[in-house]
Amino acid sequence: MWIDRAFTLAALLVCGEAARAQEAGVQDEVRELAKAAAGQLKSGARVEVEVGQLNPRLHLASCNKVQPYLPPGLPMWGRTRIGLRCADGPVRWNVSLPVTVKVFAPALVAAQALPAGTVLSREQLSVAEVDLAAEPGTAFAGGEAAALVGRSLARPLAAGDALRVTSLSKRQFFAAGETVTVQASGAGFSIGSAGQALSPGIEGQDVRIRLENGRTVTGRAVGERQVEVLL
Repeated sequence: MWIDRAFTLAALLVCGEAARAQEAGVQDEVRELAKAAAGQLKSGARVEVEVGQLNPRLHLASCNKVQPYLPPGLPMWGRTRIGLRCADGPVRWNVSLPVTVKVFAPALVAAQALPAGTVLSREQLSVAEVDLAAEPGTAFAGGEAAALVGRSLARPLAAGDALRVTSLSKRQFFAAGETVTVQASGAGFSIGSAGQALSPGIEGQDVRIRLENGRTVTGRAVGERQVEVLL
């Protein structure tokens, strides 16, 4: 049996009451699979899963048993997909089903509307349950408020919006020409040295450093006059 453009899970299953019961069972399996995977990414979070619909342009043979599975390398976070394969049917097909995984946990939010460029104060921050997966960028936990005071916003926030790494302007940790501490580390060792910055040290960005012995290395600006080099 082939299906038309009114494409649902039930269309892939043997017709009748058994098909409807099996469809509900498959959707439950999809939700539980996604919830378990999201729970591993964020322990203690409240997870909700919205199951979407398959591409209506697909034409798949009917199936006695549809088996959900986690696609390798695909995180169960935000808008993502769950794999579906026919484990018992005339044709063994394999497709993906869109799902939206919402991960709710307490995080720092804007207590009021804040324009871009705002220098944050403690009074402008509060804690609320937010969907961590709703936007890119890691959200800040409630205990991190003190570290955000004095930081500037790179974009405006509405009241209740989560504070995320992407919300903040990048800091300049040092200027070109300044002396910096370089921490070089590799497998089983770590070496500290001093050097001169050949370019400004912008938070999280690569910067070239001339060491005391004249050698030039590339590292990452990680703090005030601090550079990390991974060997």
